[in-house]
Amino acid sequence: MRETMTKSMARNIFYGGSLFFIAIFLGLSAQSHRYITTTSTHAETLTPSVVAGKRIWEQKACIDCHTIIGEGAYFAPELSNVMTRWGIEPGDHAGAKDALAAWMGAMPSGVEGRRQMPHFNLTDEQYQNLADFLLWVDTIDTQGWPPNDAG
Repeated sequence: MRETMTKSMARNIFYGGSLFFIAIFLGLSAQSHRYITTTSTHAETLTPSVVAGKRIWEQKACIDCHTIIGEGAYFAPELSNVMTRWGIEPGDHAGAKDALAAWMGAMPSGVEGRRQMPHFNLTDEQYQNLADFLLWVDTIDTQGWPPNDAG
């Protein structure tokens, strides 16, 4: 003998299932937020120089050509791990600034048919701030994303 489902039973299953999946969604959202803010970004290492470098990144619209962690345009190289690719050690702030200033100073290259980066005429302090921001970005645990082995 088969028992048929009543409207009341169907409503209870709907509400119970909805509450169950809402609870799962909220739990996963809280876990993701906790992971991002405590594990992957190293927010405790944010310094005024890193914050100022992020502002320069935004003001100069670097994202219009470059990507960081896969976000941005794909016209110019990914910069999430540029300091590692250049061989700059995590604490080498002066070396990072010098490498960045030298690279940006060599642009545009003047080579016909090659992508050109404009001169931004940054000060030494701005180069240091931007280099510190890129050093900080290099410490984010992106779990291998985006794949970028080329220099």
